[in-house]
Amino acid sequence: MRVLVTGGAGYIGSVVTEVLLERGHTVVVFDDLSKGHRESVPAGTPLVEADLLDGPALSQALAGHAVEAVVHMAAHSYVGESMEAPAKYYHNNVVAGLALLEAMRKVGTDRLVLSSTCAVYGEPGKVPIEEDDPTAPTNPYGETKRVFEHALRWYGQAYGLASISLRYFNAAGATDRNGEWHDPETHLIPLLLEVADGRREHVTIFGDDYPTRDGTCVRDYIHVSDLATAHVLALEALRPGHPLRIYNLGCGGEGHTVREVVEVARRVTGRAIDVRIGPRRSGDPAVLVAGSERITRELGWRPQRQALDEIVGSAWRWMERAKRRAG
Repeated sequence: MRVLVTGGAGYIGSVVTEVLLERGHTVVVFDDLSKGHRESVPAGTPLVEADLLDGPALSQALAGHAVEAVVHMAAHSYVGESMEAPAKYYHNNVVAGLALLEAMRKVGTDRLVLSSTCAVYGEPGKVPIEEDDPTAPTNPYGETKRVFEHALRWYGQAYGLASISLRYFNAAGATDRNGEWHDPETHLIPLLLEVADGRREHVTIFGDDYPTRDGTCVRDYIHVSDLATAHVLALEALRPGHPLRIYNLGCGGEGHTVREVVEVARRVTGRAIDVRIGPRRSGDPAVLVAGSERITRELGWRPQRQALDEIVGSAWRWMERAKRRAG
């Protein structure tokens, strides 16, 4: 299948591209490189460096490469930033997303897999969260993803767009080739590893008074390779006219608190990691853990790298390799 991956030079998008190529698909990466990296695009894979609001570039990418399906990864995704700059999130996650749907409609590309988030649920009424549970986002990031999911549903009904939305929260870990590489870095695991590596003095825990087992937020960490595999399985399951289907992606269980992740990082690296306690971050729910029985039942997806030690260890090994390559 000929697939356009928006945001394909980013962290998760680059691993989705890896898995697509491994499974024999043809990939075109569409990325403005504002967060992604040219080096993350495999040699020989076309890279269109443009914004989704660049209509001619987008139409040419879709039509010129005879794209049959899109994996839509391009989005802003920081909870704290979305609270401070909601306009930025509506512009990129909604307006640019709708521009993508319109460009697809005009050239006849009728299949899309969306990288979504468990943030659409807000503060959940129960754990684990299931796909039919109410959605009540507590931040603009989650709200903009929910708005775009609604657009997918209506585009499916009116125009025959086949789509699947994959909701997850904390992607983590690395492959041999790709890992987290953000500037500035905001994600917990790479921040902890940067402290262990001596590149940062400490990590701040945002709040230790949540109603959880140790007072810090609980999240469902999932290896980026498992996420990528789910996107490819979803893509391969789409058929023309397939109505919007939503799947959660998580490892199940009770999730992990921030303090638990800190202890795993200390154990994996064998190094001291200084942490400080700061105030709560606006918009952060106490617990987000996704139940994934639906995608297991319907698409046969099961995470293969559930152990947090393995997830953190893969990120540490990638960071060490990247440092050696740079040095």
